[in-house]
Amino acid sequence: MSVSNKFSFINPNKFPFFYGYIVLFIGSIGVLASIPGQTVGVSVFTDPVKDALGLSRNQFSNAYMFGTLLSAFFVSKAGILFDRFGARYVAFFATLVLGISLMLCAVSVQISEGIKSMLNVTTWIVPFGVMCILFFFIRFSGQGVLTMASRNMIMLWFDKNRGKVNAISSVTVSLGFSSSPLVLNYLIERHGWERSWQILAVCLFIFSFCILQLYRNKPEDFNLVPDGVQKRIKKAVDAPKKVFKDFTLDEAKKTRGFWMFGLTLAFNSFFATGFTFHVVSIFETQGYDRAHAIAIFIPISIIALSVSTLCNILSDYINHKIYLYAMLGAGVLASCGLLFLSHPMGVYALVAGLGLLSGLFAVINAVTWPRYYGRLHLGAITGKVMSFLVIASAVAPSLFSYCFSTFGSYSYLGYMALAYLLFLILGSLVVKNPQ
Repeated sequence: MSVSNKFSFINPNKFPFFYGYIVLFIGSIGVLASIPGQTVGVSVFTDPVKDALGLSRNQFSNAYMFGTLLSAFFVSKAGILFDRFGARYVAFFATLVLGISLMLCAVSVQISEGIKSMLNVTTWIVPFGVMCILFFFIRFSGQGVLTMASRNMIMLWFDKNRGKVNAISSVTVSLGFSSSPLVLNYLIERHGWERSWQILAVCLFIFSFCILQLYRNKPEDFNLVPDGVQKRIKKAVDAPKKVFKDFTLDEAKKTRGFWMFGLTLAFNSFFATGFTFHVVSIFETQGYDRAHAIAIFIPISIIALSVSTLCNILSDYINHKIYLYAMLGAGVLASCGLLFLSHPMGVYALVAGLGLLSGLFAVINAVTWPRYYGRLHLGAITGKVMSFLVIASAVAPSLFSYCFSTFGSYSYLGYMALAYLLFLILGSLVVKNPQ
């Protein structure tokens, strides 16, 4: 048994069809398995958990922020481990850590009370500290490592059809993420928040076995090629030789494209996370009720799904830089929508901008890095970019809240966002594919 197939009963070489399609399926499930570590998965537990721990909403949110920020400094290191050990083992251990963390979250009240009893104190700092640590492990293993490993693995198994394959994966993931709050809320109402986290943990432990059986690092380990089709090489005197370079992280960081794409993706994480956390409050300041605020996620999801599917398919044929400009334009549209939210056109602009941002994010975050910088050091490069996204999503809720509590309006964030986007637009004018 080869090292690449160790601990598994399945051999990709013996499949009647290209094993990359199995990778596409199980890798997409892997991204969905990260939901308990994503903002959409944590937010459903916020109210019952904070009340049980005796924390205020600000204290609980700050614990989430500190844990997330701490995880951002380790995600890039996990990317290096991905390049060294591959998606299979990295995803396996990330899933185990996420499952164990959820088990500990389920008994966080008992842990907190035990520490208080041992130290003979009653301060809120104890449950705050406990949740900071648990949020670190949840965000690091779920949002960071498991998502990165699963998405990168899919990209390694495809080249020419990378965009089409990512379109299929993006649709699956989008539908799963959109429905997850309903599923998690059902679990909490039926079993309580403690048992719900335990159920999710058991599911993750079962999925970790599936990872060992079905995850595979790259097709070359099994004498296969990306897309499953060996390209025919025609000898011709005048045929130009195609040169493809695998960039290291340090080399990638020296290119303008790395920073412009990475910082644009970070803007999406910042704006979308901050807006989602405070959506009801944002709309209330403009005279809209809770029902109107929540309802906007339906058209946003429809736009995002349509844009993601179309742009993923087209990404195999058109210049990828066009998507960068489109995403920056979508950011401008969303920022203007936040500024003029009191007018109907502002609502339409905000919905359209957020939908376009979300749809383009799914394309750029998956397809850009292997296309621009190769496959050899993909883990290190995407791990670094992931740290940008994690930091942006960590500070967004607090910055949105601080802006409103200080100035009495969220509109100032629109001006800040436009200034930031102007910097990115100017910097992106001369972006080139380093290949």
